[in-house]
Amino acid sequence: MENVLLAFGFTLMAGLATGIGSILAFFTSTTNTRFLSLALGFSAGVMIYVSFVEIFFKAQESLVNALGEVTGNWVNVASFFGGMLVIALIDKAIPKQGNPHEVKKVEDMSKSPEEIKNKQLLKMGTFTALAIAIHNFPEGIATFTSTLQDPSLGFAIAVAIAIHNIPEGIAVSVPVYFATGDKKKAFKLSFLSGLAEPVGALAAYLLLMPFLNDLMFGILFAGVAGIMVFISLDELLPASRKYGEAHLSIYGVVAGMMVMSLSLLLFI
Repeated sequence: MENVLLAFGFTLMAGLATGIGSILAFFTSTTNTRFLSLALGFSAGVMIYVSFVEIFFKAQESLVNALGEVTGNWVNVASFFGGMLVIALIDKAIPKQGNPHEVKKVEDMSKSPEEIKNKQLLKMGTFTALAIAIHNFPEGIATFTSTLQDPSLGFAIAVAIAIHNIPEGIAVSVPVYFATGDKKKAFKLSFLSGLAEPVGALAAYLLLMPFLNDLMFGILFAGVAGIMVFISLDELLPASRKYGEAHLSIYGVVAGMMVMSLSLLLFI
C-alpha cells in the first residue's frame, strides 16, 4: 500500500508539470530554448536508457517465469512493439494542428486581438487540451506500474515525464488562449489535461491490480518500455532539436543516460 500511494504521488507530480508550462507561457516574455532543448534531450535519454536496460529485461524475466523461455521471450518482444503500436495509433488519431507535441513558444502568446478573437480557434483550443489528456493517460500507467515494481525507477520515469510535460503545457495554453483570449481558462484546461496522468494510474490500480501476476506484469511492463521509446524518438528528440539547439539536445540525451545509469547502480 505504501508503494501504491507513492505511485499515485509520482504520477500526480508528473501530470501537474503541464501547469508549469502554462505559467511559463503567461509570466515570461521569451522561451528559454537552450533549457528546453537540453531538458527534452535529458528526458529522452532517461526514457530510452531505462526502457532498454531495465524495464525490457524485467518484463522478460517475468514472462519467462510465467510462460517458459521461448514463449516468454516472444511475448516480451510482441508486447514491446505492441506498446509502440498503441501510442502510434493515439498519435495518428490526433490531427497535426491539434497535437500538443507540436512545438510552440512563449512568444506565440503575443498575437494581435484579431487573432485572439478568432472563433475558429475555439474548437482547436479545446481539442488540444483533450489531445494532451489522451497522451498522458498511458504515461500515467507507465509511471504507476514502474513505481510499484521499483520506487526509484518510478521516480526517475516521473521526473522524465514531468520535464517533457512542461513544453506540452505551453503547447496547450497557446491555442486555448488564442481561442478564448482568457489566460485563466487556458491555464485551467492545461492544468486539467495533466490530471489524465493520475487518472491513468487510477485505471491501472482498479482494472489491472487484481490481475497483476507475472504474465500481466510482464506484458504491461514491456508495453510501457515500447511506449516510452516511441515517445522519445517521435516526440522528445524532434521537439528538442526544433528549439534550435541540436548539440544541446544530444548532450541532454547523454546526460540523461548517465544520470539514469548512476541511479540504477546506486540501488544494486
